[in-house]
Amino acid sequence: MSFEKKAISSKPPRVSSAEAMLETILELGIVPFFENVIPGYSIEEMTPAENWFDTQENLSYTPWDWKIPCVQSGDVAYGKFLLGGKAAFATVEWYRELRNYRQSQPKYQPDEPQRQVLEYLEKNGSIGIKEVRGLLGIKKGQADALITRLMMQCRVITGDITRVYRGPDLHYNGWQFSSFCRPEDLFETSAQPFFAGFETASRSQNVSHSPQESYHRLVTKIRSLNPEATDAQIAKLLA
Repeated sequence: MSFEKKAISSKPPRVSSAEAMLETILELGIVPFFENVIPGYSIEEMTPAENWFDTQENLSYTPWDWKIPCVQSGDVAYGKFLLGGKAAFATVEWYRELRNYRQSQPKYQPDEPQRQVLEYLEKNGSIGIKEVRGLLGIKKGQADALITRLMMQCRVITGDITRVYRGPDLHYNGWQFSSFCRPEDLFETSAQPFFAGFETASRSQNVSHSPQESYHRLVTKIRSLNPEATDAQIAKLLA
């Protein structure tokens, strides 16, 4: 096993706070949330075991909760855009490359219901699953799947996540509400970083090179983080 591979998978887990999680995402550039086809390459595997599972006593000390300030930082994309629709994070720079590649591919073009959601977002800025259901007259599972497909197309990302407090004592039991927006609406507007001390990347979602060059850059980036990853593993990650 190479030294670079150990840098990700064999060091002690480093995602032990919201700040450390954001710093890790900004350092890596693009990273899945869950364990996947590339060993060691996920927020899950970089998190101490005691911080991964959320219990009633541990709700605010897990990546499930830390993802909220990471999303609210405005400096990273979060959504189901890797591994065929699994949760992941990317910086503005690397999300831009993924977007340039994905939107050039025929299978990542929106259909009519998806275009209706995009038109709604253009007018209103954000949308939740309840609004998607009302707009299209579909069930929750169908709405979830539609938003995931738009995320895979890099046309929609998670714009915000809020904690839901319930009951007479406004108790937080880990339930969260997500709203979704277009990447350009999040990244191309001025945003104050949630955590100070990190440089904000260029906000524009446009690149000057070809979609094929973007794919090559993504492959090179992921391999630099995971030298032993195979072409098939990286292709599955980006599929």
